[in-house]
Amino acid sequence: MLEIKNLHVELEEGGKPILKGVNLTIEAGKVHAIMGPNGSGKSTLSYVLSGRDGYVVTDGSATLDGEELLEMEPEERAAAGLFLAFQYPVEIPGVGNMTFLRTAVNAQRKARGEAELSAGEFLKIVREKAKTLKIDAEMLKRPVNVGFSGGEKKRNEILQMAMLEPRMCILDETDSGLDVDAMKLVADGVNALRDPGRAFLVITHYQRLLDHIRPDVVHIMADGRIVKTGGPELALEVERNGYADILAEIA
Repeated sequence: MLEIKNLHVELEEGGKPILKGVNLTIEAGKVHAIMGPNGSGKSTLSYVLSGRDGYVVTDGSATLDGEELLEMEPEERAAAGLFLAFQYPVEIPGVGNMTFLRTAVNAQRKARGEAELSAGEFLKIVREKAKTLKIDAEMLKRPVNVGFSGGEKKRNEILQMAMLEPRMCILDETDSGLDVDAMKLVADGVNALRDPGRAFLVITHYQRLLDHIRPDVVHIMADGRIVKTGGPELALEVERNGYADILAEIA
């Protein structure tokens, strides 16, 4: 589904290399996790895939279902089925949550040549999905993420993902700043979306999220490259011993 080959990326300002030859293949129906020390390039990878400004791709490719992502505008990547859940979801003052969600859903449906949802159809679906994430009606009426706690912001973002039904979901340190209960709610929302036609890339520092979102494959990233790949036991090894042993192996 997602195939990244020899991806090299540098900062637009200053030209500092960040990604130095990333190779990664994620199959439909699978959950891959990326772990690694600070500054290894994990979040940069997610930003580049989603089309964030400030980065220059100097080599390599990234395709989603055979289509070159790096040649698309961010909104085209979203319409193609890519979704990024941010580490720090942004606030959008003056834009109601429901308005934002319905606009986003119908924009993607239109881009795919599908009929837009009526107000009634949308309301029925959003209420069902919000209930599973313990998002109440008042939260749906508020401006996007304004005044939300960290846990509310993350739950709201998982609701966006549930409504958009992307094929490739990237979660960038979604567990950051969450208490155990909020993290479990978010993980339950993610697990409810696991599907043979959908894939996930979970970027995290900690094993604790992977206790709830069990990955099929775990990758370790260091110095802009994926340096080791294994099963869920690799995350447990990192939890026990840190990255020093793994980095020593590949030095």
